Amino acid sequence: MTNPCRRHFQRVTAAIAAAAVAGPAQTMEGANAYELQMAQLLQDRLRLKQVQSNQGKAELKAQLLPAYAPYVEGVLQAGNGAQDEVLTTVMVWRIDAGDYPGALAIAAYVLQHGLVMPDRFERTTGTLIAEEIAEAALKAQKAGEAFPLSVLENAEQITAAQDMPDQARAKLHLAIGKALAALFADDAPAGTDTAPLEQAKQHLARAIDLHSNCGGKKDMERVDRLLKKHAGPAS
Repeated sequence: MTNPCRRHFQRVTAAIAAAAVAGPAQTMEGANAYELQMAQLLQDRLRLKQVQSNQGKAELKAQLLPAYAPYVEGVLQAGNGAQDEVLTTVMVWRIDAGDYPGALAIAAYVLQHGLVMPDRFERTTGTLIAEEIAEAALKAQKAGEAFPLSVLENAEQITAAQDMPDQARAKLHLAIGKALAALFADDAPAGTDTAPLEQAKQHLARAIDLHSNCGGKKDMERVDRLLKKHAGPAS
């Protein structure tokens, strides 16, 4: 990590450069702060190509990412939405490294201004964000590990208006449904608030509607069973 003074200088320089570019019709190419980061990015890509393990790549990205933080902060603070390959690449690297809140902070800016992904990425930004976050959550949930519900809900919120394949959106709803359902224990005592189950049912139903083979039917059966069990007396 660079020292605080150096990080401050990089952040301010990036903010000034980003503010000077009118908007999405233009790119950050030519701006000194951007070109320096692009040069670093090219070097780091070469390092990553030497690593065959996906887990190893993720670990290396986690080590490399702090060097880009001041630049990213500056652009997010003052940018007008100019095309920026450093920004979109760092967004993806943060997902790979498990920094989901950091990735979503960039994603909100990228989607707001309609930045396009570099050619090497085959999916649109909205699809990539929804699918990558959902798959990370589903992987953790399958292993019996918790995944932050706030991250999933944030991903859903910022990609809600984005066009994407139904299966990609289904994954996100499925992950949210699973996370909500996990908040309610099978042996929860009578009178326990069933709001998480009600919300889980909505997301699971949406996932199944979008993709019938998404894998949420067993989760739906559990949610329905618990809702029936904890239903209040008929009026």
